[in-house]
Amino acid sequence: MKWLVALLMISAMWQGAAASEEIASSPTLSRIASAGEIAIGHRTSEVPFSYLVNDQPTGYAIELCRNVIEGLEATLGLSDLKITYVPVTPANRFILVRNGDVDIECGVTTNTPERRRQAAFSYPHFLTATRYVSLANQHMDSLQDLAGRSVVSTTGTINIAQLNELNRTEGLNISVMLSRDHEEAFAMVASGQASAFVMDEILLAGLVSSAADPDAFHISQATLSSAEPYGLMMPPDDPVFVDLVNKELRNIYQSDTIRTLYEKWFLQPLPPDNRVLNLPLAPALAAIFANPEQYIE
Repeated sequence: MKWLVALLMISAMWQGAAASEEIASSPTLSRIASAGEIAIGHRTSEVPFSYLVNDQPTGYAIELCRNVIEGLEATLGLSDLKITYVPVTPANRFILVRNGDVDIECGVTTNTPERRRQAAFSYPHFLTATRYVSLANQHMDSLQDLAGRSVVSTTGTINIAQLNELNRTEGLNISVMLSRDHEEAFAMVASGQASAFVMDEILLAGLVSSAADPDAFHISQATLSSAEPYGLMMPPDDPVFVDLVNKELRNIYQSDTIRTLYEKWFLQPLPPDNRVLNLPLAPALAAIFANPEQYIE
């Protein structure tokens, strides 16, 4: 019996030493351990990923990050980390992550080659394509239907570049308009100020579902992009932190936790008004959860 106790003590000491070494080798983890807190970047209105209910951040990406943090606490012995929530926008999210004001951004940031030069990304947690929303009575559905119209998208998103590229290559003579946020862009469509709003299809679905009359809007079948991944965004040049976050995500993906989270946020009534997106898990996303390593750049 004594040898078993000794073995357990040695194992615990080895694990503690390994955790200390990982913390020391990661600027992000060193800062987190020193402060006793971790900063989560969140959005204020990106249903169902990251939004506010009674001024508290909630959503699929937020809950996923909380599960990751619980795993990091256990792995590194960083018990009772305080979570600080930092609101971010499409325009400032990369700056806040690079400056260390945000340790991990839990929202709807698409992982692209260009963006990987500015920040690090986790395994994907969702896939979405770019479409547009318009008023249903306008009977718009194809990309050609955008020709000669005023079309809006949000500043600081990849959707602006996609819209400009479509306009250039197809010669559609679109008047491209910029909005400060998605709600403003959607309101411009609702009021007729813009004919369409180009954005990630899942975010458009969330906006339409929360509208007073969802049937008044139509999301196009036509896409401006193939399905692209959302990832948790982290500071650049800190591979130790990224690897540990991905390790925790892998554990979540290969347990029942991810299915429970997905069903909660995409198939069940959402707070605060009990809307239902009714979006079953797509086979492509299920494949990522089953084998996330092959989807990381």
